[in-house]
Amino acid sequence: MKIDQYSGYLKRLSLLLPLLSLGGCNMVLFDPKGQIGADEKSLIITCTLLMLLVVVPVIFMTLAFAWKYRASNTKATYMPDWSHSTRIEVVVWLIPCIIIAILGWITWESTHKLDPYRPLESDVKPVTIQAVSLDWKWLFIYPDLGIATVNEIAFPKDTPVNFQITADTVMNSFFIPQLGSQIYSMTGMLTKLHLIANEEGVFDGISANYSGAGFSGMKFKAIATSEQGFQDWVAKVKTAQAGLTEEGFPELAKPSENVPATYFSSVTPDLFMHILTKHERAGLAMGKGKGEHAEGEAATQSNPSIQE
Repeated sequence: MKIDQYSGYLKRLSLLLPLLSLGGCNMVLFDPKGQIGADEKSLIITCTLLMLLVVVPVIFMTLAFAWKYRASNTKATYMPDWSHSTRIEVVVWLIPCIIIAILGWITWESTHKLDPYRPLESDVKPVTIQAVSLDWKWLFIYPDLGIATVNEIAFPKDTPVNFQITADTVMNSFFIPQLGSQIYSMTGMLTKLHLIANEEGVFDGISANYSGAGFSGMKFKAIATSEQGFQDWVAKVKTAQAGLTEEGFPELAKPSENVPATYFSSVTPDLFMHILTKHERAGLAMGKGKGEHAEGEAATQSNPSIQE
């Protein structure tokens, strides 16, 4: 009797384990704080419900048919020669086609509406932030304000934020889940993202693409505040003793993990462009060097006196 009792406890516990495993999940995608995030949440829910219009009836019909036509049910109609039903064919083809057509239309509309490169419509002047993924931290440059930070950004609520994004090392992914879309940062390439926060708060920013040993600590804080709060934050950054120069950037770019928020009161103009194009310039210099070397060899071969 005790064995049966323990067995019952174990069965009930096994049913609770999947729910307990979800206790640590944070459904930030379904708690958006910006217009882009809200539109994406609506898109996810709409598409899921449309697809469930096919999935749920199929599940119920499978169970119902298995029960109705079980071997012990002698009242079920036995039709060994049945092979076709026009009504069933119409249903199983027409309904999925309608759903696919609706999903196609929604995809077309949302692809253009939620294009990360599309600037947000607003009467408020946007804030431009240049983001660079490093190993394993984020560098943010405010070109219009002449300041830079590591692992922290701030911007006023209800103000569009125009992100210009690149990488100094391996590919990463820039993502603030509660505000909206993620987009990749790639070495030598410029990607763009436009977000907006509709309320004040501190939101988690992450890298959504594995990039090595320090990936788990590659996080930053995105602070949405009032206009005055943003001005106060800028003033705080400008009181920092350190400045970020082109010569000092290689030291900052060295791999480091779990880096706290760091402020730079000044930044070399066009540092972001220097980071973006440095590999291209290195490639051109290498190609130029090879070209000069080849020209030198050709000149040597054509002029015996040079060889001597």
